[in-house]
Amino acid sequence: MLIVDDEQAVADTQAARLAGYYETETVYGGEAALDRAGPAFDAILLDRRMPDIHGDDVLDRLRERGYEGAVVMLTAVDPDLNILEMGFDDYLCKPVDRETLLAALDQQLSTPDRDARLDEYFEITAKLAVLEAEKTPGQLDTSSEYRALRNRADELETTLRTAIDDFEALVQAHESIRRETG
Repeated sequence: MLIVDDEQAVADTQAARLAGYYETETVYGGEAALDRAGPAFDAILLDRRMPDIHGDDVLDRLRERGYEGAVVMLTAVDPDLNILEMGFDDYLCKPVDRETLLAALDQQLSTPDRDARLDEYFEITAKLAVLEAEKTPGQLDTSSEYRALRNRADELETTLRTAIDDFEALVQAHESIRRETG
């Protein structure tokens, strides 16, 4: 796991929290993340607000390069509607305790062979949950991107209910983790 934060103490603290659970490496900025990130890392914890290269740009470049591992945004930046277009897998607002961080990572790394539609569904519902916790219904109703994402989640849910026998159990487990990390 690669931990990316421009504040060395923050990155090192996250690495210490994960010691014994994951093998970690830390880098202290966006440029260093781009130099080091690659397929050797199953997951990246990525800060958004960094002075050299913003975490949003790091995320975009990683995905453009074909990085397919999990990216968990771990940031003090409150989410806004702009997260709808971002290619992260989960979004956690600092401060985050060890149990919450471990639950989020376990969610992302525990089932690598599952249906890609299920991954898309969980990615979308994570974004929707973050936005619904931070924005008013009126703010969300005015966003065509939000409505399109909500519709896509509904379509996927309908399809997955018939395609995956234990879909309801998977959703319940995912929602339990979201409550722990939310």
